[in-house]
This record gives sequence, structure tokens and C-alpha cells, in this order.
Amino acid sequence: MNPIALDIRSLAKQFGAKVAVNNVSLQVPAGSFYGLVGPNGAGKTTMLSMATGLLRPDAGSALVNGIDIWADPHAAKATLGVLADGVRQFDRLTGRQLVTYSGLLRGMDREEVAIRTEDLLRVMDLTQDGDKLVVDYSAGMTKKISLATAMIHSPNLLVLDEPFEAVDPVSAANIRDILNGYVQLGGTVIVSSHVMDLVQRMCTHVAVIADGVLKAQGTVDDVRAGKSLEERFVDLVGGRATNEGLSWLRTSSN
Repeated sequence: MNPIALDIRSLAKQFGAKVAVNNVSLQVPAGSFYGLVGPNGAGKTTMLSMATGLLRPDAGSALVNGIDIWADPHAAKATLGVLADGVRQFDRLTGRQLVTYSGLLRGMDREEVAIRTEDLLRVMDLTQDGDKLVVDYSAGMTKKISLATAMIHSPNLLVLDEPFEAVDPVSAANIRDILNGYVQLGGTVIVSSHVMDLVQRMCTHVAVIADGVLKAQGTVDDVRAGKSLEERFVDLVGGRATNEGLSWLRTSSN
């Protein structure tokens, strides 16, 4: 049985009257490629923020490689790489400077940081853009340089919130290759995404969250139960609209 890379225990968070995350417990096996899916506003980002030490929960705990993220954040975060959705980078640095800064911030040796920075720029296909300011990067380039900053210290666990959002197909394919290689080398990846087909093809495990409640978790095959993941997702989450009442929506030639 694999050890648990991320152990979420009864996490809860409320903003005013809005319950964002409602007593969610979730275990992510080490070495898995774990997908987290849910509608907009389902609580995915809030849950991941609490699990990675970015947002303090109202209740519950999260263990990263067996270390409580809130009881010992320094030790837990040393084994963790995070790409948070909507968090701005220091985009007035060049790509090379940003990755270097991230490594030095982790207390790494300067020579090792320099070697790893060039390796990461190469695999991200950013070597030629390493001296360009991040503010001038495309959305795909920004995602890739952000991923590089999350990987510079060789973490055991990567938590990536919407890493493929606004990313072109070529950059998305490159990112998938990098993440697959990372998992094959023994790492664990958690990725939130709205793209069901991508999660079904890429991930080994998946969890479905809606209205702050965990609807299902397990291997992708177990959760989809013989259906496509998209069909199963709709079954679990509901809310599918119909086109009734749109009989007027037709071309003028009809």
C-alpha cells in the first residue's frame, strides 16, 4: 500500500454565510497523478489553499508527507511545490531571475540553483526567453515558468491549481509531458481542472467536489463506473440545463 502524500482531514471553511468547504476528507496516495474536478465555485481552490498552507481552515487539518502543514509549515512546505491559481508572480523579474530567486528563497546552494534553473528552462522550452521579463510572457509561458518555480527544490508533491487554464495546446502538451515524467520518477501530482477528458486521460485518481462537499474519490476507473468521466461528473454534480424554450433559435432559412 502506497504511503499518503496528502492527507486532508475534515477541512472546513466558511466565508460569512457561505460554506465554501464542508468537512472534506481526502487521501492522495504517493506516486499518483490525482485530479480534482468540480464546477466553478465548488470549493476546489479554497480546499487546496488550506491544504498547502495558503489559507487557514476553520476546522480540520492537512498532512503533507505525514507533516501537519499548519503545525510545522516550514518542514511541510520543504517537500511541497505549489502553483496557485490567480497568485501573481514577481513579473518584473526575468524568467531566469524568477526561478533563481525561488531556489535561493528555499535556501538552496547558489551553484545548484544555477544548474537546476537552466535545466528547467530547457525542459520548459524557455531557454531563449529566459532573459525576457515575465510580464511579457504569454499565458502558456507564464504557467511554465510558474511550474519551474514550484519544481526548483525537487519537491515530493506538486499541487497545481488550474495549470492548463488559458494555455495553448502545444504548451499544455509540454506541461503534461513534464508532469508525467515527474510522476514516473516517483513524484505525486495533484491538479485541479475543468477539462474532464484531460483528467480522464492523464490522471490515475480523481475526486469530485461540488458545493464544498466531496461527492466521490478513488481511481479514475472506480469513480467513472463504466461511463466517461464527464458523464459521471454530471450525474454526481447535477445542474445540467436543457434547451427547452428555444424553439425560436433557428436560421432565417427555416
